[in-house]
This record gives sequence, C-alpha cells and structure tokens, in this order.
Amino acid sequence: MAHVAALYRYPVKGFTPEPLASAVVQDDGRIAGDRVLAFRFADATTPEDHDGLDYWPKSRGLALMDFPSLARLRLAYDHETRRLRITDGEAVVADAGLAPDERREIADRVTDWVLGTPDARLLRRDGRLPLELLGDGGTARFQDRARGFVSLHAHASVETVGGTVPAPVDDRRFRSNVVIEGVPAWSELDWVDGGADLTIGDVRFSVVKTIVRCLAITANPDTGVRDAKLLKVLTGEFRQAEPTLGVLLLPAGRGGRIRVGDPVVVG
Repeated sequence: MAHVAALYRYPVKGFTPEPLASAVVQDDGRIAGDRVLAFRFADATTPEDHDGLDYWPKSRGLALMDFPSLARLRLAYDHETRRLRITDGEAVVADAGLAPDERREIADRVTDWVLGTPDARLLRRDGRLPLELLGDGGTARFQDRARGFVSLHAHASVETVGGTVPAPVDDRRFRSNVVIEGVPAWSELDWVDGGADLTIGDVRFSVVKTIVRCLAITANPDTGVRDAKLLKVLTGEFRQAEPTLGVLLLPAGRGGRIRVGDPVVVG
C-alpha cells in the first residue's frame, strides 16, 4: 500500500532537513515551520513580487544550488525558543537566538565558514556581503516558489536514479517534504498529467505540477561535494526533456496534519 515513509521540513533555506513524525499543512499550502529563515545577499533583503505574492529567488541567497558545501553542515533549530545551532562535524559554527545582535553574529560566522570553502569566490561577488539572516523564525516563507507548495517524491524514483551512478544517492538529495513508498518509480509524475488528487492523513491535495530539479541534487548530503551528475542522468539516462523528479501539491480545501505511515490514496 502507498504510504508516507518520511516527512521533512527545512527550518533554514538551503540547510539540513528536520525529520518529522507528523507535519501540519497550512491552508496556504506550506508546511508549518518550513523555511522560516534564510541567509540573503546584501542586495536581496526585500522580496520580489510574483503575481502579488512575495518571492525570494534562491539564486539571491545561500542555497545548495550555488553553495554545495552547505550540505556538510548540520543544523538544529528550536522552534519554541527560536535558537539556531549550526555545526560542522564537532565544530560549532554558530549557536545563538534571533535577536538583532545574535542574527548578526550568526550571519558573520556562517560567512566566515563559507569563505573557508571552495564556494568562497561566489560569496565574494559584488552585492553579496554582508549576508543577512532574514525571517521571523516562525512563518514559512522562503520556499523556492512564491505560492509555496508541499513537495513530494516516491522513494522508488530516487532508488532508480541512484542505481545509475556510483555515488550514494538517497532521498535527502531531493529535499522534499514528503517521501512515499509503495508506488512504482516515476508514478508520481503521471499524477500531474492525469489531474489526480491525493489524500494523505487529514488533507486532500491537488497535484499541481512536477518539480524540475537544479544543481542542488548533485551535492552529496554528507560531504557537500558535487559527486553525481544527476541532472544529466535525468535528461540522458531517463530521456526527460527537463531534469524532473517529484511533484508539487496544494490542499484542495483546508490544510491539516499528515503523519509518517499515513496511507496515500490517489483519486
């Protein structure tokens, strides 16, 4: 039976996922607590407008697409006290709250860390420093798309891709909110063409569109090294017009709670 195998949210855009036993889907189609903070470039601290919605392009802040070394970091965020801890192995990169002086400390320490990685030259480009840590720590707002969405992929799809390359490939590379098992590889893509709805836990979803992937999936989630040319694998080995894996969902009505183990009902 198709079911939810894993749930994730990403408190800080571009950083470590937080595994969840259950997640709240907001009425606006975002996971509560997901991407509530982001490190933005100095010249990108206000949102762009996209059809009347705030839009924060990932190309204008720290994101795995351009800064793969970030995958090496481990992050813990306390949603109640709003305290952020970032580590690199045993070394503590930053550990502070979200008061203005503490935000500055976190941003400066993360800057120093990135400048010590192979990604340093990208951060030194005009208009990027000083980094600013934005977000109130509670409002989900820094998703890749202005509309938000809940992202989902089938574990079997990732397994199939992983079988084509020597590097380790697991669900973490694809940074979805929901991972499901019990369906064939690539079947989630068919739901878009068929205009399918899904029911997971308390929530009925519309399957809106597929996810075209970026360079973030080439970064090893443990080492931060780009060790698998997965974009070329998707377009070459699997003959896709664009490198695609997973789908984007919106609640068909109200939001609600979804849980690991919940059945996934199509139709």
